Amino acid sequence: MRPMSRFEKKFGKYAIPNLSTVLIACYAVGYIIQLINGNFLYYLTLNPYEILHGQVWRLVSWVLVPPSMGNIFTTLIMLYFYWSIGTTLERTWGTYRYNVYIFSGMFFTVLGSFIAMGAAYLFYGEAWGLSSLGKLIFQAGSMYFSTYYINMSIFLAFAATFPDVQVLLMFLVPIKVKWLGIVYAVIIGFEFIGSKGNVLSLGGLVTINFNFFLRIAILSSLLNFIVFFFTARNRIIRSPKQMKRQYEYKREVHRGTAVTKHKCVICGRTDESNPELEFRFCSKCNGNYEYCQEHLFSHKHVL
Repeated sequence: MRPMSRFEKKFGKYAIPNLSTVLIACYAVGYIIQLINGNFLYYLTLNPYEILHGQVWRLVSWVLVPPSMGNIFTTLIMLYFYWSIGTTLERTWGTYRYNVYIFSGMFFTVLGSFIAMGAAYLFYGEAWGLSSLGKLIFQAGSMYFSTYYINMSIFLAFAATFPDVQVLLMFLVPIKVKWLGIVYAVIIGFEFIGSKGNVLSLGGLVTINFNFFLRIAILSSLLNFIVFFFTARNRIIRSPKQMKRQYEYKREVHRGTAVTKHKCVICGRTDESNPELEFRFCSKCNGNYEYCQEHLFSHKHVL
């Protein structure tokens, strides 16, 4: 965690606050474009072939391509849901870490699209004698590299951070979000392993299976969650009980009934004496006990 603190201290001022609101606004613009002229979205997709041929705006504009649109009601519910969980993650992790999580997912997605292009040249190199074929292939393949799996990574991160939070399935059935996360993970795993993908046959000249586009898109878009789950999950996970204690502690600080700086109850170091350290409340201790990063996992719990 100490290296991350150094990066945050240096680059944290560049983090974009309320990033979920910005993402939802991008989706809203994309939906408007889709309603006015849906074909125009093909000029915004993450198409590495066109990027290398001068359309560099696609490196950013693909974020405007929204997830699949249902009716207006379900779309608004979906947008509100992702805004809500994204905003909660940002408040819990902090603006900097949430920015790193989202932008790393986007970076991996862009990188994955170019890897897919290299794989297409490797598998179907004999077909590139036709100048229009590459353009057609990547116009179709670019649709796999979308914001769908970016949104999925946000949901999986929320499920891993708040596993015991309940949501209403179909607005009726209360269910813990961790079970929904497991279901989504199984669905993604099936798509990655078992999906046959779409097949494109061009006049008998060449048959192209887009399964490798799908697999690379899934892996690259969710790589940020994989890194998060195996490295930082246990350090930033929050339970509702812990969040409640932290809220009560902040309320006491606001009223002037508690100290206003972070202090480790083991070593006595504070955020003023050691600004490079991070301080966390322990969810298993009975009370508002705060520890530095070196003693958070090694102290004896107060029961």
